Amino acid sequence: MNPVVDILSLDHEGHGVARLDGKVTFVDGALAGERAEIAVYRKHAKYNSANAVAILKSSAQRAEPRCRYFGRCGGCSMQHLEASAQVAAKQRVLEENLARIGKVRPDVILPPLHGPSWGYRHRARLSSRWVDKKGGVLVGFHEKRSSFIADMASCEILTPDVSALIQPLRELIVQLSNADRTPQIEVAVGEHVTVLVFRLLEPWSDEDAAKVRSFAERHRVQVWEQKKGPDTARPFWPEIAPELSYSLPEFGLVMPFRPTEFTQVNTAINRALVSRAMRLLQPQAGERIADLFCGLGNFTLPIAGSGAEVLGIEGSAELVARARENALRNRLPNARFTVDNLFEMTPEKFAALGHFDKLLIDPPRSGAIEVVKSLPDNGGPQRIVYVSCDPATLARDAEVLVHVKGYRLEAAGVANMFPHTAHVESIALFQR
Repeated sequence: MNPVVDILSLDHEGHGVARLDGKVTFVDGALAGERAEIAVYRKHAKYNSANAVAILKSSAQRAEPRCRYFGRCGGCSMQHLEASAQVAAKQRVLEENLARIGKVRPDVILPPLHGPSWGYRHRARLSSRWVDKKGGVLVGFHEKRSSFIADMASCEILTPDVSALIQPLRELIVQLSNADRTPQIEVAVGEHVTVLVFRLLEPWSDEDAAKVRSFAERHRVQVWEQKKGPDTARPFWPEIAPELSYSLPEFGLVMPFRPTEFTQVNTAINRALVSRAMRLLQPQAGERIADLFCGLGNFTLPIAGSGAEVLGIEGSAELVARARENALRNRLPNARFTVDNLFEMTPEKFAALGHFDKLLIDPPRSGAIEVVKSLPDNGGPQRIVYVSCDPATLARDAEVLVHVKGYRLEAAGVANMFPHTAHVESIALFQR
């Protein structure tokens, strides 16, 4: 007999939390307030991991998953939770991390930034693998808690045109001589162009190349090939083609990018996030502002559009080169860029950059701890906007900013960049 438990809450990954024989038990597929029959698949010293076998009492917030592969595919974890409840759960995660890790509370909770819940994903990394038992090739995301690839023919979070390519891609790759040597396909969707970057462990034969060209022409996509690292990615067909780009219409900007360069997966939410960041930062002509972890200039160029002098700093020379090109294209000579490892920032290095009136910080998941530690105790930036993709590292850095550097956490809120996943994107305003 499988045990029956009451689900007390949701954890930060969207799992139901219950107690079984006095031990905390995380239940995949169950929601707060539900009663569930569960099957424990892993026992740890301090907790159990389990799957919901049957929901005996349902939450009012339970939703019918749109994707037929939900529960098997590991790409989404929260389709069974109503969309607005997903956002509320992410807001709770942010507030709990700020309180528990950072020992801070924002003066104002910002309204969450919403966007499309389906067909929103403009970037993806699809795996490809020959599977003897299937007698063919699988293309898609990994199964939940597994290195196996889910047997899927569509995806509800990819853009519809890319979702429609999954089955044709399976049919293409199975025909190639190197079908078992194509482990990955990077997808990048711009406003006018879709690019597929094939990671190749061995090159295509002439016959293979002809099939790939025919596929690209038939489905109106660009195909790139990548033989080693991201810097080896090159156009395959057509060799000369329109460039990838996205726009920020509110600021009159067009942002070209290579398919292997980092851009946000959700174009609509990115626009909303940039807009909110500018309203919080309030850049003014005559100010000197730094955009740290600037990437290809996603925030730098809107700041420059205000008339402020802005310095974008990024660790990748390739992204800095792209940012400079984008500034030139958008006629913003007051945006300058430099390459530096911000994970090795020191007070001396920060001081050498000169005085900044304001900062925008948009780090990766590891956060910006060395940056915030390097800020001067007095006379530094009066206003900091921090864009985060990990609430735990935001909270850790907030503790330093508030309790050591003397800032006040004026506002914080979430942006639903990845609907149906547990990923929490957030933005916070610190001010002296």
